[in-house]
Amino acid sequence: MNAKVVVVGSLNMDLVARAQRLPRGGETLPGESFFTAPGGKGANQAVAVARLGASVAMVGNVGDDAYGQQLRRALQVEGVDCQGVGTCTGVSSGVALIVVDAASQNAIVIIPGGNGLLGPESVRRFDALLQQAEVIICQLEVPAATVAWTLARGRELGKTVILNPAPATGPLPAEWFAHIDYLIPNESEAEALAGVKVDDLDSARRAAERLRKMGAGKVIVTLGAEGALLVDAAGSRHFPAPRVQPVDTTAAGDTFVGGFAASLARGLPEAEAIGFGQRAAALSVTRAGAQPSIPYLKELAP
Repeated sequence: MNAKVVVVGSLNMDLVARAQRLPRGGETLPGESFFTAPGGKGANQAVAVARLGASVAMVGNVGDDAYGQQLRRALQVEGVDCQGVGTCTGVSSGVALIVVDAASQNAIVIIPGGNGLLGPESVRRFDALLQQAEVIICQLEVPAATVAWTLARGRELGKTVILNPAPATGPLPAEWFAHIDYLIPNESEAEALAGVKVDDLDSARRAAERLRKMGAGKVIVTLGAEGALLVDAAGSRHFPAPRVQPVDTTAAGDTFVGGFAASLARGLPEAEAIGFGQRAAALSVTRAGAQPSIPYLKELAP
């Protein structure tokens, strides 16, 4: 079966420590627990798509280490097409060092490993996957040249192109915007991209409107517990989030993106796809870990 969604992005092994609070510079804190789990924004989103109802293929790199084998296997057991996942010899797999505090906020350090070697030619080799897809998703944990090529190719093929600009530290290249159907940043990412302080719904709307003026087709700003804001040519619409007691917010954004993309691929209207992504993300934050927290379609039955 052809994959309806193709994710081009990162695969990381998450090393997760929990503590009462995040450490300050130079400080050593006692931790409460530790575990490892497959992650990486690209892989998380691919797993979310698979679990939430659509066929999906992953294009990315792992290293020739034990983590790489585990990352590939974690995708395969979910039914993700891994023909586009390469192995880089002599290089580690990507690793994310994550500290989660008692309020379920996190701080993350990323070591790219094989992700940093995913060049445009690596994606070009699997152009057939892009041609067969309905939705193409990118993030910013692989080289910018690769993201740029994939966005442009997706637009050339007439696919629905989603960019989750994470992690974002500053503006995107101006030429990227015309290739993006849905730009999906969180509050801090929207602020970094638009140069607008985002601390409430009105400022999120201003940031999204600026990003649309830069050329993005539609912008969905994810606002955590405050829901999501869609801004398009018709104006703006706020989608309140389901109320839950959070345990760990890791991969909540990835779950939203994957759930939204899976819903579009399944033919749901845009508003329903946003609502579905929110419900999936809300359930994910009640569980620990990245991929382990992502729910299955059957858990979200009306």
